Order: sequence, then C-alpha cells, then structure tokens
Amino acid sequence: MKSSIHASAIIEKNVILGKNVIIEAFVVIKSNVEIGDNCKIGAQSVIQPFVKMGHNNEVHPQVVLGGLPQDISFNAQTVSWLMIGDNNVFREGFTAHRATLEQGETRIGSDCYFMNNSHVAHDCRIGNHTIFANNVAIGGFVEIGDAVFMGGAVVVHQFCRIGSYAMVQGTTGLNKDVIPYMLIAGYPAKHYHLNTLGLRRAKITGNQYKVLSDAFRLLKNKQSLDLLEKTAELRYLTDWLNIKSKRGHHGFISHKPA
Repeated sequence: MKSSIHASAIIEKNVILGKNVIIEAFVVIKSNVEIGDNCKIGAQSVIQPFVKMGHNNEVHPQVVLGGLPQDISFNAQTVSWLMIGDNNVFREGFTAHRATLEQGETRIGSDCYFMNNSHVAHDCRIGNHTIFANNVAIGGFVEIGDAVFMGGAVVVHQFCRIGSYAMVQGTTGLNKDVIPYMLIAGYPAKHYHLNTLGLRRAKITGNQYKVLSDAFRLLKNKQSLDLLEKTAELRYLTDWLNIKSKRGHHGFISHKPA
C-alpha cells in the first residue's frame, strides 16, 4: 500500500520510507532516516538525521527522535545513530538522542511503550517490552533490560543498569544499578521485594519463582547463590551480577518504603 504524506510535511533527501507509512501534518524528517513499514508519524513530530526505525511504530504528535546528544563536548558532525525496533509506541513529547561516539548507537528494542514527555539519552540501550511512564528521564549510557516498568517521574543517573523484569516505583531516583526481577523504591532507593506482578505476567511461576525468591533472600543477606538450582532465570541473574558495574547496585530493605 502506498504511503500517506500530508502536504505540509517536510521530507529531506536520502529518506527511505517503507510501505503504508502515514505522515501527518507539519512533520519534519531530516536526511539519512529510514522508516519501516506501517509506521505512523504524528503531527509536528521531528525525526533528526541518522535514525533507523523498524516496522509498526506509532509516533504521537510532537515527538523528537534522534536529537543531538546533550553533551557539551559532542561534535555535531559525528555520524552516530538512533536505532529503533518494531511495534513501539512513543507518546506526546517523547525524546530520544543519538549516540556520542562515531558510528555509535542509542538503541531502543521492540514492543516498548514510552509515555508522555519521557526521555532516552545518548548511548542508552533499552530492551524489549519495557514501559516508561510519564516524565521518566534516563542519563547517558544507561542500560535497561527486557520487560522493565519505570514508574512516573523516575530519574536514572548515567551509566546505571536496570536488569530485566525489574519495577521502579514512581518518583524514585536511581544512582546505582537495579537488580533483575526486583521491586525498588524509596529515598535512597532500596530493593524490597521480587516483582511478583511482572514475573506472573511473564509466566515465571512455580519452581522458577521459588528459585528467584530464594535468591532474593540470599542476596539480601549477602550470601552465595551457588547452591540454588540453575534455572534460566538464575543464570541470567548471576551473569548480570558478574558484569562489572560502574555504579554498584542499590541495597536491600526488609519492608516496602513509605
């Protein structure tokens, strides 16, 4: 099916559009952009140079993709990228910046949902099925796994990691890593429980859940995980913990923070 492009849209040279792309009024698409099949670009959105987007993405009005990194040492002539997967939703006011390094990439996976005015900074890595609530802002070089839920107005310091299936309570400030499968909240932030809801939605139940529950207890007490059954979830957890962290990880608390 032929794409639909509003007469007021501005599309520069070297732009590749897939099939059935809808471009609404007053959209600006700069050069060196690729947009996959069945994407919709909402009114007054801007797609800056060096953005590659997969299929079936929904970009709501006034989104800006591929802006220059907010790094005072960045040379605007650097060729770097914002790479976006498939089936994502970007709500009004969302922004994402391209990377700082030559041929570097800021990466957003597939099947993610980014609510109003959330932000992904330069050189970040976002997994699949992850949700940002309104006004979430993450600094440069942050890594976020799969199926993470970021509550409203969460802010994350640069170079932090957030493991898959974690859930961060709204308004939490993170300046260290968040361990996979955990709930975290408070001031300062602490892990306080497994992300039971997220694990149930992911069908991580029964013995798989029990192993993670035992792992949570052992980690809280600073004990080894070596004797636990090596499920796929535990292997991911231990591999994640074995990666050298630039920030360290947040500690534990035995009750939900106020």
